[in-house]
Amino acid sequence: MDPYSAEGELINIHNHFHQGQYQLVADFDTSTLSPDNALPARVLQLRARIALGQAADALAEVKGENAPELVAVGALALQALGNAEQAVGMIEKLTAREAAAENGTVQVVGGTVLAAAGKAEEALALLGRHQGNLDAVALIVQIYLQQNRNDLAVKEVAAARRWAQDSLLVNLAESWVGLRLGGEKYQQAFYVFEELAQAPATSSVPTLVDQAVAELHLGRTEEAQAALEEALKKNPEYAEAIANLLVLNVIAGKNADELTSSLKKADAQHPFLTDLAEKSDLFDKAATKYKAKVAA
Repeated sequence: MDPYSAEGELINIHNHFHQGQYQLVADFDTSTLSPDNALPARVLQLRARIALGQAADALAEVKGENAPELVAVGALALQALGNAEQAVGMIEKLTAREAAAENGTVQVVGGTVLAAAGKAEEALALLGRHQGNLDAVALIVQIYLQQNRNDLAVKEVAAARRWAQDSLLVNLAESWVGLRLGGEKYQQAFYVFEELAQAPATSSVPTLVDQAVAELHLGRTEEAQAALEEALKKNPEYAEAIANLLVLNVIAGKNADELTSSLKKADAQHPFLTDLAEKSDLFDKAATKYKAKVAA
């Protein structure tokens, strides 16, 4: 039986993880799991702890471990601690071994490390080796969307829908694509995110941000702000909530300096900040080509 299926042992911890309920994952009771599912559960718990800002502890826990899954998690922890180059090197060395490259967990965690380091094509090559792994599908869809390859993201979701039916990850991936395609897809994505964000059993800071983004696309700025403020009330340092509230303030014509400073403190390397810095640099370079004309 697939441990991630509706009847599988790992369905709850797996769903908690992808709903952004990382503390629930970290605290999940794994004592009754079968031996075959102990390692996958441990990997999810380690990844959750990394997401909670406990990368140093996670790294210490896997130090000296030889299991490829745990080596990959060690690389993920290193990357979270700012050692991206070393993390990528670990993944590339690990996946040079055929057996490790065929490991589903290595594919997903390794693909996450590679994609975050800007090595999208390497990540896709690794993830493309998966055999019916929805976590890999979800990450592939995210990478395609980041590359503005919407057509490939649509195909990936459609293919997964044929064999995964109403899986949480397929619904999420379809909603991510919907936010990119727009039109009536905005509303469909909103329904998915709102249900997750508002139901006590599935609500989390990330799902509140997802709901807010959908609200923003639908032009409901007040509702988007309310969801983001609720997210920040639960976790004032959650970078994605800060970044989206910053964008909302800019759209509304409000001063965003304080939020920009908050985002720098929460995540100095956040994509919004790096993109802003790159564009500011390009503007400054372009401006040097022009001289102001002074009237005599």
